[in-house]
Amino acid sequence: MIGMEILKPLAVLAGWTMIMWIWMYATRIPAINKLPKPTEPGADQGWTGSMLEGLLPREVQWKAHNYNHLHEAPTVFYAVALALAMIGGGDGLNAKIAWAYVALRIAHSIFQATVNKVAPRFILFALSSLCLMALTLHLIIALFHA
Repeated sequence: MIGMEILKPLAVLAGWTMIMWIWMYATRIPAINKLPKPTEPGADQGWTGSMLEGLLPREVQWKAHNYNHLHEAPTVFYAVALALAMIGGGDGLNAKIAWAYVALRIAHSIFQATVNKVAPRFILFALSSLCLMALTLHLIIALFHA
């Protein structure tokens, strides 16, 4: 099918997001279980991720932060990739840019979840953003040029 090659990196990024979800809970649940148990009934009700910031080790929270990040800019990638596939523009250069985007997002995830130095992490994010901008521009051109 013409234009569908871009769905492969889309599927890989969705799969990677599920891997980060597993990694987040594989580290977070044991860390939560090590916290002192509340003595007052209901003291642990209604907790949010931000309430755990000062309670869990930062290395544990890095996975949760990255999981959240995978639901920000990548949602634009999903929409753009699907639109490009629908109009037959998901092959060739756009597929290559999409693979670059996914590779950079996976590298960003691994880096944030393990080392988490801000400057190199920002470079990975910025490069992935340039890929997303290129895909978005290609979509706009394809839609308005037709």
